[in-house]
Amino acid sequence: MSVARSRPAEIVAVARELLESEGPDGLSMRRIAGRLGITAGALYKHVPDKRTLENELIASGLREQGDLLTAAIAEADDPLLALAMEYRAFALAHPHLYRLMTDRDLDRGDALVAEAEAHATTSLRAALGRDRTLNAAVWAFAHGVAILELNGRFSPGIDVDEVWRRGLESVRAVLPAAGDE
Repeated sequence: MSVARSRPAEIVAVARELLESEGPDGLSMRRIAGRLGITAGALYKHVPDKRTLENELIASGLREQGDLLTAAIAEADDPLLALAMEYRAFALAHPHLYRLMTDRDLDRGDALVAEAEAHATTSLRAALGRDRTLNAAVWAFAHGVAILELNGRFSPGIDVDEVWRRGLESVRAVLPAAGDE
């Protein structure tokens, strides 16, 4: 016996399917309603506007990414490498969701988004410590390489695996020694 999902959860699931398969152009309230077999008006009873729906997708993506990153570093001999490789894998596996999560201002006024962001950064703090500026710098490196890779912006002949490797070497060079935090 399967447990029925609530209508808002169904809406988010369908929105995610459309986003993942068709990109942001597929993410329309009319398309989502059609997939659910309801009218757009009925959809708005559960989700007041597209921005709210996008916030739900972002929060869901951040929670999923946070879970994956936490699991990746849990048993890792090299938490920084595990963190970077899982971050990259998530971006490559979910390019449209990843872009939605990172291409615009994050609505931190939305409690779900703020909680999900905190969850997603837990693994970064676990791997690197509590220095927020250092964590932001490492995230900026990982995001920069990931988005360039997603956008096909590396010149022909550039080994992207090597870019990640050398970037992580550079990050390690500035990490505080254990116990120096």
